Amino acid sequence: MAEGSFLSLVRKRYSVRDYLPDPVSPEKLQRCLEAARLAPSACNAQPWTFIVVGDPEIKNRLADLTSDRWLPLNHFTKQAPLLIVVVIEPANFTSRLGGFIKKRDFPLFDVGIAAEHFCLQAAEEGLGTCLIGWFQQDKAKTLLGVPVAKRIGLIITLGYPARDSIQAKDRKSLADMVRLDQYERFYNSLS
Repeated sequence: MAEGSFLSLVRKRYSVRDYLPDPVSPEKLQRCLEAARLAPSACNAQPWTFIVVGDPEIKNRLADLTSDRWLPLNHFTKQAPLLIVVVIEPANFTSRLGGFIKKRDFPLFDVGIAAEHFCLQAAEEGLGTCLIGWFQQDKAKTLLGVPVAKRIGLIITLGYPARDSIQAKDRKSLADMVRLDQYERFYNSLS
């Protein structure tokens, strides 16, 4: 099976949990942010704001908020030179109306797409990322001056991976996750 450059890039991107202290160049960061900016969103709402946290004191205080005493996770966040905080903004009128009618929170989908665009561009740049959903929301909002009415969707670590090797991806097979026409009709292949 011929593999295009996009699938190669997708295979290259993984959640990095060990970073070098090397700074990320402004040009590489800019391209990652541009990739996220270009992400599609429901009704072109673009319901996101990105906070680039690079000041060492603020970054380390934010990194501390990605762990707690009950479940000590994400200690690698202090290693990453940058933390990118994705704030979920209110959707535009048409996206909100559609979400209300269909009982869906479109900004959550939109933020996920933008975050993955960011991460894929980072992989293209030789950078590593990890999407962090475990953090102390209220304290992070206070630290970063995020208005009370808004939510932080996630935090993305950004930096150079400490290891050159790419971890093997442990994923279900297509046959385990794809159905044809109906839920009970399992996928074998399209050929």
